Amino acid sequence: MFRFIKIAFLLLAGLFISTLALTFAQADTFAPPKGDAILTVTGAITATNSADGLVLDLAQLEALPQHSFTTSTTWTEGKTTFQGVLLKDLIAAIGAKGKTIDMTALNDYVIEMPFADVKDDGPLLAYLMDGKTMPLRDKGPIWMVFPYDQNPDYRTEETYSRSIWQLLRIDFVE
Repeated sequence: MFRFIKIAFLLLAGLFISTLALTFAQADTFAPPKGDAILTVTGAITATNSADGLVLDLAQLEALPQHSFTTSTTWTEGKTTFQGVLLKDLIAAIGAKGKTIDMTALNDYVIEMPFADVKDDGPLLAYLMDGKTMPLRDKGPIWMVFPYDQNPDYRTEETYSRSIWQLLRIDFVE
């Protein structure tokens, strides 16, 4: 009987370890985008799906953990609700690391943000504004926003300058 329990335990332990290894392997696997690519991520990342690094479409962003908040901005009237992926969740999903995060917009506007400035409540890589996707002419397809109203630490010129819209590329630099 003891031998049976020992064998059953070893089999269950092996199954658990295999499942855990498969889970971590899948966390680093992204299929190539099926829709139009809206974000390219490069640099110190473990998840890739192209020679350029990681190329994501809207459906792939929608598959990541979703968050939303309502806030006012200096670029919109009244309060606006933004929905998307917290940068910290993207970092976790793609195994990103580094010292700085360089972000580039369609018009070649570039920001550099220390990795340490990524917080649990922001920034948000928003692709919905008041429930609608954002066209290029209206800061889309991705606008990095912060919960400005909820956290006074985000009401600074530095944070406003990091609120990059028409975001096309993120590079994690070691």
